[in-house]
Amino acid sequence: MKIVADLHIHSKYSRAVSQEMTLENIDVWARKKGIQVMATGDFTHPQWFNEIKTKLKQSEDGLYKIPARLRYDEVVAGGQNTRFMLTTEISSIYSKNGKVRRIHNLIFAPSIEAVEKINTKLGWIGNLKSDGRPILGLDSKELLKIVLDADEKCVLVPAHAWTPWFSIFGSMSGFDSIEECFEEMAPYIFAIETGLSSDPSMNWRLSALDKISLISNSDSHSLQKLGREANVFDCELSYGGIIDVIKSKDPKKFLYTIEFFPEEGKYHYDGHRDCGISFSPSETKKHGDKCPVCGKNLTVGVLNRVNELADRKDGEKPANVIPYKNLISLDEIIGEAFGVGPKSKKVMAAYEKLISALGSELKILEESSYDEIAGASDQKIAEAVKKVREGKVNIKPGYDGEYGKISIFGEDEKKEKPQATLF
Repeated sequence: MKIVADLHIHSKYSRAVSQEMTLENIDVWARKKGIQVMATGDFTHPQWFNEIKTKLKQSEDGLYKIPARLRYDEVVAGGQNTRFMLTTEISSIYSKNGKVRRIHNLIFAPSIEAVEKINTKLGWIGNLKSDGRPILGLDSKELLKIVLDADEKCVLVPAHAWTPWFSIFGSMSGFDSIEECFEEMAPYIFAIETGLSSDPSMNWRLSALDKISLISNSDSHSLQKLGREANVFDCELSYGGIIDVIKSKDPKKFLYTIEFFPEEGKYHYDGHRDCGISFSPSETKKHGDKCPVCGKNLTVGVLNRVNELADRKDGEKPANVIPYKNLISLDEIIGEAFGVGPKSKKVMAAYEKLISALGSELKILEESSYDEIAGASDQKIAEAVKKVREGKVNIKPGYDGEYGKISIFGEDEKKEKPQATLF
């Protein structure tokens, strides 16, 4: 069966995360988005893990769901009972080979019992109550050993692999290879998360990643951001079924990933946010990696770092790659059509009307006809969806923690008022 899976999010117990990120709300919004399998996130946090144990019940092997008595009575066209996979993210800060490393890793677990074993061991190392994404002075290799000791079916995936400050390949504190980071444990790493500021085609430029599966997840801190990146599988609905597809990298079962336009990510270009400096890699080189305003080091972004490690030219790729689709979330598209912010009441009213009429957000973005979208909303929204599907968008690249700025319509098009419809 076709499964959309978002395997990296955070709960209300993580810093800078909406207090609305509860299991009940995530269940509702997963259905609105069209996501069948959702990460729990943050299973290391004692209070969140207690909620997981008390609110979720096991459904298929290694997957969990909210029982009917706890589900909110939300009507979503085509909605179904969301499955949850047990996941968390660990921030490891440690010294290795003469350099301080700051690496974020995802952990997937097949059972409550496995999570309890992991939490017990990690609780001896650091304070798991401090944050949903705990900071531990633990080598990534040693973390992997703890995870596999708990259950051999557990999986560790380097998170947002290219983010400058906190990732395996990050320009500021990462490594140049999986082997350098994990040493003799490297063979157990069969996937990385590409992150919002890179897409698969950028990762294809590294032959060292040819056998590695490239997965994409939202890393969401709020309900509206769920599914902004995700994975689409054709497999058995179970933990084992999903992990096998990721591990095998079978294009008949791993259908595609859903991606940001990478320029929209917060670290695509190099730059210095405090001085408003945003540079392409070539501009950074001209300035000797220094900010021309204050003279400090620029934050070297994802595109530059990929260029540094790549052994293929831009556009080259290995055989049998998993395809991907660049999408922009529906609320941003509606906001662009109306000329207002994506969180405005006008946008949310149009959003709810669309999904009630046509189905989930991903169904609308990928499958609904332009006539259907216009009929349920507005001609300009349909035009915006068409432009996104065709990749006809303009984006001012993000840098040094600033998201990129998207423009779907030109200035002349923005002046045109949305047209009413007869439906």
